Amino acid sequence: MSKYAPQTGGNKPKQKISGLQSAKERFVKWLNGDFDSAVHIMETDETPYSNRKEIKESVAGIKSDLSSRDDVKRLIERERKSYYRLYSVVAIISAVLLIGVLLFVISYLPRYGKENPETTAVVARYITKGVEETGAVNVVAGMILDYRAFDTLGESHVLFTALVCVMILLRMDKKNRRTQFEDYYTTDLMQFHDISKESIMRCVGMILIPSIFLYGIYVLLNGQNGPGGGFSGGAVMGGGLIIFASAFGFGVTDRFFTRRLSNVITFVSLAFYSFAKGYVFFTGANGLDNHIPKGTPGAILSGGMILPLDIAVGLVVACTMFGFYSLFRRGNIGGD
Repeated sequence: MSKYAPQTGGNKPKQKISGLQSAKERFVKWLNGDFDSAVHIMETDETPYSNRKEIKESVAGIKSDLSSRDDVKRLIERERKSYYRLYSVVAIISAVLLIGVLLFVISYLPRYGKENPETTAVVARYITKGVEETGAVNVVAGMILDYRAFDTLGESHVLFTALVCVMILLRMDKKNRRTQFEDYYTTDLMQFHDISKESIMRCVGMILIPSIFLYGIYVLLNGQNGPGGGFSGGAVMGGGLIIFASAFGFGVTDRFFTRRLSNVITFVSLAFYSFAKGYVFFTGANGLDNHIPKGTPGAILSGGMILPLDIAVGLVVACTMFGFYSLFRRGNIGGD
């Protein structure tokens, strides 16, 4: 019997479940994933969801238990109004808080047309002391991965978090397939024209892909001495992986770049970045020498920790780019 319906038993009079108890039960079931508060709002008869049968059975049970169809309509309308009322309140509060934070930050900015002396002093420090303190000829690399390395650490974790969110929403595996015989190579996502079967695409890939990966490695390793670095080199290598999968197919790509390998590379890179810069942050905050040599400015191994950090960031960016493409294209990063 539905929880929304008045309960009957023998000759006992009908008793309605209290609104507070019913709301509490729905909230607990929503947390457990057994109840969707927006089921009557967001879905229509044309929605191709796998739980359509369960939804129809649930709605049919509600209709059969309630005394009339008007009660069902009133119940659905009341839930719809409550949902939109809660949504509006949360949206307004969030917008007001965001506006307040932005206005508070803006109040500390200098007036239009005036320079901020603190900003000028920081820029002068980057230019005059950058090579000496970071060992990197490229001032931008020294600023991003030394002076502002904590900010770059946050950006790398943002990429990882975005990939995890997309994986939660789009990943297709044995736990969420519509039938036990379904495979992500035979789903509707893969029923488009497969360009990997085109001979022209394969020939172009064989020519361009080695050059792309070689250039990406060069940009990655040369970031402390010239334009480039982790983000740029990682983007080039991620594009190379995407072109490789397009030219030769996901089946070939999965032979050497699996989901497990991608997860391991991303985790190890982020862990190395976190521990390496955590050590530098600790020594710097306590006025201690971190004992990491800066090397000769201009050499390939110069810049102290900048080169290893560039490699870590580049690997995270490459795995994230290919992960996004693979998830949106077929619902999976690769085989295990």
